[in-house]
Amino acid sequence: MDQGSLYQRLGGYDGITAFANDLLPRLQADSQLGRFWQNRGDDGLAREKQLLIDFLCTSAGGSMYYTGRDMETTHKGMKISESDWGIFLEHAGATFVTLGIPEQECNDVVDFVLRLKAEIVDG
Repeated sequence: MDQGSLYQRLGGYDGITAFANDLLPRLQADSQLGRFWQNRGDDGLAREKQLLIDFLCTSAGGSMYYTGRDMETTHKGMKISESDWGIFLEHAGATFVTLGIPEQECNDVVDFVLRLKAEIVDG
C-alpha cells in the first residue's frame, strides 16, 4: 500500500514547518547547543530556518527547491561533537512527541538524519 512520500506523511510544507518551529527554539535554548546561534541577527536566523525547512521538504520528497549549501559545507568548522549530535537527537525526539508524529515517520526521519551524521559531526 502506497502511503505517499515522507513529505506527504509528515503533513507537507505545514507539517515540516511546524517541526522546524518546535525544534529550533529547543536547540537555541539548550545550554550546550545554544553556542551555535549566539550573536546571530534575526534576519540570519529567519534565513537559516527557511533553509532548514526547504532542505527537509526537498529531502522528504516535496517539490521545494533547496538553494542552500550541502551539509558538509554548512557545518564545516562548527566543531560539532558526538555529544552535540546526541543532544540534537534528543531534542528532535522531543519534537516528534510534541507534534504527535507517528512512529514510522519518526523512524524514517531518524534514518535519514543518521545518514547525514558524517557530514555534520567533526571527528
